[in-house]
Amino acid sequence: MSSSSVDVIRIPTSGPGDTSGLIRLIEAGKIDPNSILAILGKTEGNGGVNDFTREYSTVALTGALAPHLGISVEEVEHRIAFVMSGGTEGVLSPHITVFTRTPLSAAQAKPGQGKRLGIGIAHTREFHPEELGRQPQIAETAAAVRRAMREADITEVADVHFVQVKCPLLTSERVDAAEARGASTATKSSYASMGYSRGASALGVALALGELESEPREEDVLRRWDLFSSVASSSAGIELMHNVVVVMGNSASSSSELVIGHAVMKDAIDAAAIRAALASVGLRADGTADAAIGERVVNIFAKAEAAPDGFVRGLRHTMLNDTDISSTRHARAAVGGLVSGLAGTTAVYVSGGAEHQGPAGGGPIAVIARA
Repeated sequence: MSSSSVDVIRIPTSGPGDTSGLIRLIEAGKIDPNSILAILGKTEGNGGVNDFTREYSTVALTGALAPHLGISVEEVEHRIAFVMSGGTEGVLSPHITVFTRTPLSAAQAKPGQGKRLGIGIAHTREFHPEELGRQPQIAETAAAVRRAMREADITEVADVHFVQVKCPLLTSERVDAAEARGASTATKSSYASMGYSRGASALGVALALGELESEPREEDVLRRWDLFSSVASSSAGIELMHNVVVVMGNSASSSSELVIGHAVMKDAIDAAAIRAALASVGLRADGTADAAIGERVVNIFAKAEAAPDGFVRGLRHTMLNDTDISSTRHARAAVGGLVSGLAGTTAVYVSGGAEHQGPAGGGPIAVIARA
């Protein structure tokens, strides 16, 4: 693959339909719309089945970008990977993160600077409702991860530091459609289906990157918590029926000014892992380098979940027993506050529901920073 330059721009939003910051940067010539490869966003919905802020944000972005790209809204959605994650509980601030990639000529390339940020995207085929949370979703996700790695020109799995997956969920209509064909779904619960879809997608990432000793089975989903990926981040939504995969890592063919590193949180209060993630890109979070963190960090991406055994370091938590507030909302608020406090910014991407994404109760955390 020829050399390219990858850039990442974080843009605050005033609401899920706010595209003004992105359009201002395009009109000012600071972002070439043709270079946009992916947009990840945090929207202020509930992050659940009925969180339509994700779809609203995607519709707003595709509609705003279509005139600048000279293509239809439908073509925009196929060309750019949109991953909207609902839920900005606690101090988390709504924002979008725009990933661009620009091909470089041999004269523009910067050889010898070491591996820099590379990004690749891929889409799976459309899934049938009965395939969610099962072997086809695992296998198709693994294949998409491998394609995205090739697109990013990342040749070593050790250089992959974050894999964001947007995956579907089940609705009553989708369950009924499957049953009308004589098929049964992994669950009839729309909410429970989010975990099945996220979990199968994460195991697909683990399979692609060789993180498991043997190929995962659909019977392992939401059962074998010892099986997980240390770099997968899956977010389920109602707005699609296929998986969108975004692979981020460091590539020798990238001339980006950015690098990415990661660590794995063992639980929701693992501050040491956040410091380790920052250290992986050359930053310290010990109170002596706050200014450097603010200047160099572009964004931080993390997964959060309530520990399924009901305990954090031997003490009982109540997140799974709260019938007023979903456990994923509790977890996003807790981890979001911890990450924000150490990073010095609340515009961080924290996604709830970390089934098979890091150890049970924990999750991966990745940092993109200026080299």
